[in-house]
Amino acid sequence: MKLQLVSLQFVIKWLLICIIVGFVVGSASAFFLVALDWATHYRESHTWLIWLLPLAGLVVGGIYHYWGASVAKGNNQLIEELQKSTQTIPLLMMPMILVTTVITHLFGGSAGREGTAVQMGGALADNLYLWGSKLTGKLGFKRDTIHFDRKIILIVGISAGFASVFGTPLAGTVFALEVAIIGKMRYEAILPSLLGAIIADYVCQSVWHVGHTHYVVSEQTTLIPTSLVWAMLAGAIFGLMGLAFAKMTHAWGNFFKQKVSYPPLRAVIGGVFVAILLIGFKAERYSGLGVPVIVEAFQKSVNWYDFLGKTFFTSLTLGSGFKGGEVTPLFYIGATLGNTLSTIIPLPLSLLAAMGFVGVFSGASNTPLACTLMGIELFGAESAVFIAISCITSYLFSGHIGIYASQIVGGNKAPMKEINEFF
Repeated sequence: MKLQLVSLQFVIKWLLICIIVGFVVGSASAFFLVALDWATHYRESHTWLIWLLPLAGLVVGGIYHYWGASVAKGNNQLIEELQKSTQTIPLLMMPMILVTTVITHLFGGSAGREGTAVQMGGALADNLYLWGSKLTGKLGFKRDTIHFDRKIILIVGISAGFASVFGTPLAGTVFALEVAIIGKMRYEAILPSLLGAIIADYVCQSVWHVGHTHYVVSEQTTLIPTSLVWAMLAGAIFGLMGLAFAKMTHAWGNFFKQKVSYPPLRAVIGGVFVAILLIGFKAERYSGLGVPVIVEAFQKSVNWYDFLGKTFFTSLTLGSGFKGGEVTPLFYIGATLGNTLSTIIPLPLSLLAAMGFVGVFSGASNTPLACTLMGIELFGAESAVFIAISCITSYLFSGHIGIYASQIVGGNKAPMKEINEFF
């Protein structure tokens, strides 16, 4: 009975906290999505803005160089705090990533939105915790549990940001638990993470009426031995693609750091190359989020090289110093790669697009369970088995290098005995 009473206290405490955090983060995500939608439509109506991308790079780089050094690590800073919990995330992270991401999209940079939502969620939640712990101890923030509670509330902020920006509360819940340590999850935070994700998603969609894109898997197939093998082959390819994207993004980042000593100039140079190539090759389909191309990949054949184009432009954009996320570009890369694979793999086009949508993200982020749940939430339970095969196989084949450099390995993807015997 004592255990149940303690559990009840835990539930009530975190429900109250998650209502506050979920409302704040869900509202921030709604504002961000509206701003991003405006920037995207304005750029599409004024394509000449792409020529100003180098100037936008100077602004973005200058903002972080002169005022944002304390939050420049972005998602990796949140992951490091989940691992060792040393200092509060500066609230400055929230407005800086919001403004610079909108600038990146307004002028045609190829980037996503997950990184922005997660950073806003983490920064807001952490500072709400700080303010709450200073004002009152009645919410349960006792001195002897401060580090424990702070890690949980960071997880709540991350799950709330992820869930509300994509409309996937289950995926947001598990992503926040899974992302910090490869191969391990933080089950003690599973209820707060779920509550934060559900409330933030509800606030974004039902309170502020900010919706999300719907993707339709129009064709299904039966799971038989041959389709299982084909699905695993596709998953392996998605994992290798996720690894390639992560390596290319890190490579561009290292290149600019080595060759250009003045940080704001890095994004200027990157912006020059991106702008010239986008306009010179009439490649505007690789700018911004690329959601229309993702939708197209579920409906009909797209250019076989679209996944390569998006990989190049996104890795160059982010590697040179522009801000945004990697996840929506990974959706683009995965969906178009799955679309292309449908010409050689005998599985339905829309199903392969869905498998690639979450499969490449799984490999690049090392979060297979979150990606599986995301696929089920977005595409329906009918695709669940193939989605799971894609995400888990991709995770296995993508190695330990991902888009989040601060991730640490908590468990090997294959038994060490088998690895040692192979080598």
